[in-house]
Amino acid sequence: MVQTLGDWLAAEPFGLALSSGFFGFFAHTGVVLGLERAGLRPSWLRGSSAGALVGGLWAAGLDGPALRDELLNLRRADFWDPAPGPGLLRGDRFGRRLEALLPVTHFAACRVPLAVSVFDLLAGQTRTLERGPLTPAIRASCTFPGLFQPTWVAGRPHLDGGIRDRPGILGARSGERLLHHHLASRSPWRRADSPALAPPRRPGLVALVLSDLPRSGPFELEAGRRALLHVEQVMPRVLDRPLAQVMRG
Repeated sequence: MVQTLGDWLAAEPFGLALSSGFFGFFAHTGVVLGLERAGLRPSWLRGSSAGALVGGLWAAGLDGPALRDELLNLRRADFWDPAPGPGLLRGDRFGRRLEALLPVTHFAACRVPLAVSVFDLLAGQTRTLERGPLTPAIRASCTFPGLFQPTWVAGRPHLDGGIRDRPGILGARSGERLLHHHLASRSPWRRADSPALAPPRRPGLVALVLSDLPRSGPFELEAGRRALLHVEQVMPRVLDRPLAQVMRG
């Protein structure tokens, strides 16, 4: 009997890792919705940037349908707050929106363990946040360079976790059963042929890559909504794919 991706996920507890990818949170939401509807709920979450946003909100208790509704109704004015500084947007409006959406305020209150990647500007390195307040941690992981001004966490400035941890799996133990949704898109700070843009490969990890998704951004939110609806529609077929086929990409 051929083992499908859905079979593999149902066999034992698994974690879900969601990559960075600018406004790829639309596509990530489609994946989360598909897993929920199939009765496949991850036992822990990891994410970077767009992945930290979706993974963080879900781990905090916001189910897929509620997240779907939020994004389908998202407007640029909901997060657009230009201000002088090292980035177009101050980010406070995004932070307030995020805080209002989060059902709980701290990592410890999440329904499953959560880790998000952030880039510490002073140290010049990436680290994962797994404890403390949720809003500044997720906001920091989403602080896309040039778009948002740095986010301060514990007195230190931080930027997007995807700068050095695009897959969002920093700190994951080797051999952990992990489904990784990899957003196949260009990174503005890497060459197109950079190995960092390829799906990660390691024991216990299955990388899911959904190609040809509309590329979204602050001026292309409608494209993001199309991506969400497309992924939501195809997820049942994706879960029925032979596992070997998914792993080959």
